[in-house]
Amino acid sequence: MNDETPIVPRLGEIGLTNFAPYLMNRIMGRYNASLRDEMADLGLSTPKMRALAVLSVIEAPLIRELAVYTVIDPSTLSRSLDQLQADGLIRREADSSDSRAVRVLITEAGRAAFETLWPHMAEAQSKMFRGIPDAERRAFTATLQKMLTNIRKHEI
Repeated sequence: MNDETPIVPRLGEIGLTNFAPYLMNRIMGRYNASLRDEMADLGLSTPKMRALAVLSVIEAPLIRELAVYTVIDPSTLSRSLDQLQADGLIRREADSSDSRAVRVLITEAGRAAFETLWPHMAEAQSKMFRGIPDAERRAFTATLQKMLTNIRKHEI
């Protein structure tokens, strides 16, 4: 090791409460857990909820795009889409320009299910930001967006 190589502190020196990935995982774990009962009442799991959330704002993405937006591995997403389709909450269509590609569309029943869940999602987010001024919240969100840009593999 030469004198110019920076010394990277060990996790024990930093501490879990100062390690951003750990904090982000804990926060998302608590967020998802806080929605579990409402999702179960609608027959939804976290992957299904994520798919409906994305489909409620992005019209007819390709399955591969939906996988990126939902941050769900392809096999889990495929099973979730099968179940959502069986429940009448989404439908799949061949892409008009590439018959091998498939687009996913939310149905009216899917939109209604998501709209039932949305107030609970919004409330869970509000609880996370309780006591945090709007300026800090906006700065935090902007920082998260920059972090995502730094690590993303896809342009979306």
